[in-house]
Amino acid sequence: MRPGGFTLVELLLAIAIVGVLAAIAVPAYQNYRERVRVGQAISDITVIAINIKAYYQDEGVYPASLATVRFGAQLDPWGRPYEYLYLTKKGNGGARRDKNLNPLNSDFDLYSRGKDGNTKLPITQKDSLDDVLRANDGGFTDLASKY
Repeated sequence: MRPGGFTLVELLLAIAIVGVLAAIAVPAYQNYRERVRVGQAISDITVIAINIKAYYQDEGVYPASLATVRFGAQLDPWGRPYEYLYLTKKGNGGARRDKNLNPLNSDFDLYSRGKDGNTKLPITQKDSLDDVLRANDGGFTDLASKY
């Protein structure tokens, strides 16, 4: 009669199966978390933009900063502040640009620097592809790589 317990081969097989399952599950979970963060940034940018437009309707000018519309302390899902640029006040020299170097917006730029925290004015640059941005004067809000 065989004594109770697992053999070394059975134990190694069970550990191998758990390892394979973990190798599949961990990247899938990280990808899911990143999609949730992007979704949260899209939602935040939409809400902030609505408040900026409401301020414009009330005051006749766009706010000088996000603090004016009570979003100055708002952090994106990666822990950095949202970027805001009032284009008509400062000109469009600092405006985000598409692949043809045309400004994305005519009123204001509002975006998150995304996962890597780096950005460039042309959104087709590698550093900008993970940015979550508002474009077409609010007609588009998503990842720069999808624009």
